[in-house]
Amino acid sequence: MIPARLSSASLCPLLEGVAQWASCPWAGLKPGQLLPKQALSRPLSVGSVDHAKQPEPPGKKPLSEKKLKRHFVDQRRVFVRGGNGGSGASCFHSEPRKEFGGPDGGDGGNGGHVILRVDQQVKSLSSVLSQYRGFAGEDGGSNNCSGRGGAVLYVQVPVGTLVKEGREVVADLSSPGEEYIAALGGPGGKGNRFFLANDNRAPVTCTPGQPGQERVLSLELKTVAHAGMVGFPNAGKSSLLRAISNAKPAVASYPFTTLKPHVGIVHYEDHQQLAVADIPGIIRGAHRNKGLGLSFLRHIERCLFLLFVVDLSLPEPWTQVEDLKYELEKYQEGLSTRPHQIIANKIDLPQARAHLAKLQARLGQEVIALSALTGENLEQLLLRLKELHGTHLEAGLGQGRRPLRG
Repeated sequence: MIPARLSSASLCPLLEGVAQWASCPWAGLKPGQLLPKQALSRPLSVGSVDHAKQPEPPGKKPLSEKKLKRHFVDQRRVFVRGGNGGSGASCFHSEPRKEFGGPDGGDGGNGGHVILRVDQQVKSLSSVLSQYRGFAGEDGGSNNCSGRGGAVLYVQVPVGTLVKEGREVVADLSSPGEEYIAALGGPGGKGNRFFLANDNRAPVTCTPGQPGQERVLSLELKTVAHAGMVGFPNAGKSSLLRAISNAKPAVASYPFTTLKPHVGIVHYEDHQQLAVADIPGIIRGAHRNKGLGLSFLRHIERCLFLLFVVDLSLPEPWTQVEDLKYELEKYQEGLSTRPHQIIANKIDLPQARAHLAKLQARLGQEVIALSALTGENLEQLLLRLKELHGTHLEAGLGQGRRPLRG
């Protein structure tokens, strides 16, 4: 039984605490109820005041991961390092009534490799990081137990990735599922069990694991397509690609330049498919790195045949073909002489039809005049694409080469 004098004395500070509790922000909460955010952010005192939120420092906000993936990247410098090998163990067998059990240290596990793997779902090098380190192997243990090897680290890259070490091309990943070992994992060390011999019955020697291979690689993406559409800005390449394939590049009624290649698949009734690429960035002086320069000229190298798209509404449209061939030839010798077709776009404009006869006379070859906006003469272009592809297949099979599949 607590005396009345003691109980009344002990209740005074308790009642004061209850009065403070009633005025605090946690008063009235039920058991199991979450605390409000404003209560968690203030100190545990009755006289606390709400502090104004500090404004964020000025500057650009970091892009979200979703927006970062939209950026097209076709070059990347990557540091790769294989996983380190595990160290070997130095120990001896211990068991009752067995005084000299002998060495039983196991070997360390091998380090994991770093492997580049082609994935058709990946369309850019934007998801490739600047460095990769493989998984290390585990150390060896007693009872002759070897350490577990490090897991393989796979890096997903798009189709058409060229791997260079310095100026040397070490791999050309142009087929889905193709793999290349970018960095070898280090071998694991040896345990003292490995050094057991007739003249050394109790070795204590063990070796550490070796470090993984280190390399600096340059990755370049070159678009893999059957046909490449080449033309100056605002010639209507993006609109034409939307009209003949399932690709959806951005188009608008005002002049602008496409900033990344787009590949569309043309489907035929006999289930044949052709890949057509819209190559941006070509202007006069592109071979001298003017404008977008050499950024996207590399994507033309893998195209089997070319489509020169010219704006028929401009005066002297034949100069566009001459300038385009000149830029391609300066970039790579023989590139302008590949099988090609001249496409005269924007035939729906009134001033365009007057230039068609002069264009054909100047070039001395057949010109397909069409309109990507209205769809006029698109069927003629599709038949010509199929004809060019068939000619390439016959030439490739005659030389024993494997055809490129769309």
